[in-house]
Amino acid sequence: MNEEEDMGLARMTPEISRRTLTLLRGLAGLEPPEQVPEEAMNAADAVFAEYGTDGLRVLVMTLAAWATAQIENVSELSGRSHEAVLDAMELACLEVDPEE
Repeated sequence: MNEEEDMGLARMTPEISRRTLTLLRGLAGLEPPEQVPEEAMNAADAVFAEYGTDGLRVLVMTLAAWATAQIENVSELSGRSHEAVLDAMELACLEVDPEE
């Protein structure tokens, strides 16, 4: 990335971070849980419509940073390694779609 691109991403980061937090507040505890992907896709579509692919990049960076922090938190609180926490997440995915 060049400096101009960095500055553009930095300018949109606070707004997209706010939207990400709003999204997560709406998704936590959502019933039925099958609605989570649909709501996430709606949020991604809204970011894309307003900010284009750079907005999606910031959305992914924000979600990745927060997910990583939470994986580390769960790891520390549960006494498991990061890898063990991720293995449990992968197992949950396989249980949903056993064909993989």
